[in-house]
This record gives sequence, C-alpha cells and structure tokens, in this order.
Amino acid sequence: MTEKEIIVTDKAPKAIGPYTVANRVENLVFSAGQLGLDPATMELVPGGIEAETRQALTNLKHVLDAAGSSLDKVVKTTVFLRDMGDFSKMNAIYGEFFPKDPPARSTVQVAALPRGGAVEIEVVAVI
Repeated sequence: MTEKEIIVTDKAPKAIGPYTVANRVENLVFSAGQLGLDPATMELVPGGIEAETRQALTNLKHVLDAAGSSLDKVVKTTVFLRDMGDFSKMNAIYGEFFPKDPPARSTVQVAALPRGGAVEIEVVAVI
C-alpha cells in the first residue's frame, strides 16, 4: 500500500479548513487550492487579480519546494476565477511563472471563493 505524506511549510498560508496544503504520494504532489493570501497575515494581498495571482503562485512554489518538487515540474493546474473577465490579467501573471513548457490547465469561473478571493489555483506536480 502506498503511503501519503502530508506536506507542511511555514512559507505558505496554513489551511483554512479541514484539509492539508498538499499531499505527496510516490512521485506525485497534489496541492490544495491556494488563494492570494499573505502567509504572515492570512489576509488577501492588496492589488486585485494580478497581485492575488502572483501570491497564489508564490504560495504554490513554496508548497512544492517543501514537497521536493518545483513549478517547472507541474503537469496540471486548475485555476478558479471569480470573474472570467479577469482571465487576461491572471493569464499574464501566470505566464511569468510558467514561461517555458507550461502545464496543462483548466480555468473555470466560480460563483465565489473563500475569503472573497479573486483567484484560487491548484496543481499536480511530479517529484
């Protein structure tokens, strides 16, 4: 039986519910969705969709680092947007984090996100 390893890091926000920020199973890492929360304050960063996207992806970078992976090993992302009208702004920041050989991605609009966030991003990565 394959064991799962719970990933923890002080460099990303703590879970705001009964879940872990990521699990590692064999050579795969499955993250929970990351909002644009500042890990120190647990508040959304100011600046709207661009700032929140940048912070969410920075948080994911730290989660992946703690799991022994990295953003360049991400194979799939799911982006949840509160407003699909923010897609191009989110996409521009997203492209900065995945400049070469970006992962497969799904992007969906949702009715609302925790803490009133504008974006939430989750990833699957290899080790």
